[in-house]
Amino acid sequence: MSSDFHQSATENLHVSAFETVITPRQLKEALPLTPMAERTVSQARAAIRNILHGRDPRLLVIAGPCSIHDFGQALAYAEKLAALREELSGEMEIVMRVYVDKPRTTVGWRGYLTDPHLNGAYDFGGGLKLTRELMLQINDLGLPVATELLDPFVPQYLFDLLSWVCIGARTAESQTHRVMASAVSAPVGFKNGTGGSLKIAVDAAVAARSPHAFFTITDDAQACIVHTRGNPDGHVVLRGGSAGPNYQADSVAEAARLLELAHLTPAVVVDCSHANSGSDHTRQHLVWQDALAQRRSGSPALRGVMLESHLNPGKQSIPADLTDLQYGVSVTDACIGWEETETLLRSAGT
Repeated sequence: MSSDFHQSATENLHVSAFETVITPRQLKEALPLTPMAERTVSQARAAIRNILHGRDPRLLVIAGPCSIHDFGQALAYAEKLAALREELSGEMEIVMRVYVDKPRTTVGWRGYLTDPHLNGAYDFGGGLKLTRELMLQINDLGLPVATELLDPFVPQYLFDLLSWVCIGARTAESQTHRVMASAVSAPVGFKNGTGGSLKIAVDAAVAARSPHAFFTITDDAQACIVHTRGNPDGHVVLRGGSAGPNYQADSVAEAARLLELAHLTPAVVVDCSHANSGSDHTRQHLVWQDALAQRRSGSPALRGVMLESHLNPGKQSIPADLTDLQYGVSVTDACIGWEETETLLRSAGT
């Protein structure tokens, strides 16, 4: 860590150090996109677009841990999901949640990208390398990757590996994230606000569809202005809010109505977790079953479902002694376990 920075009476008064990190180009050269990974991403993006725009009748399923905290466990989960993806490919397009950058209401562990060792050391450089390596290996299994984008500079390191992107409930109203989404090469889902507002998500999709210009960095980490064409594949992700769940048919229909009024494709993804399940992982199956029932009754707008799922159910706090961590259990929101995940996914085809 370098402490060589300029400080004056008016500048950097609350800064202790600046730390240089690997450039996007250097990381991509060290961990290049493989032909298999490129094929996985390209094919999954096309399939997701076709589902969102009603050209593919299959269900989009985004399943995986609330957050990644262990490389080996994430890969073990991916291997199971990749096999199930292949088996169920006729009914659904399965994408793995590989969430590595977590928004916090106040403070807390900020995710694998920021703190991959779970020790508060903030090893961003190590987090970037481990995240890219993990996403590469998952794509090499033929399993597409989904993530939430928080930091406006991180996408330069990972854009080429992502098949679906989420802008979360806390950032969907952010101008920075809306214009960033306009540059994303993959479809982007915008969650409704934490209060439940659908308009926030629809407005975000409208904003992201338009061309923008904003500050970012090049592959050589040089500050630049990027000019975007806009992202035509924005859609709404219903996650419930402070007033309660919004996965039911009337909420899906209302989201579709607002999207159509905004001249957007009426495509809706239902999140089975968060406020839709009352933050109770044992209730995710109820949301899943309701979403499937809506589709079977002919709901044209419900195009996808999201599950928070890990190798084992529940959640745990990060202990002082990391050897006490339970295997395959989330360290953020509680998840359903693999057995239930497999049962729910298979039920979609019955």
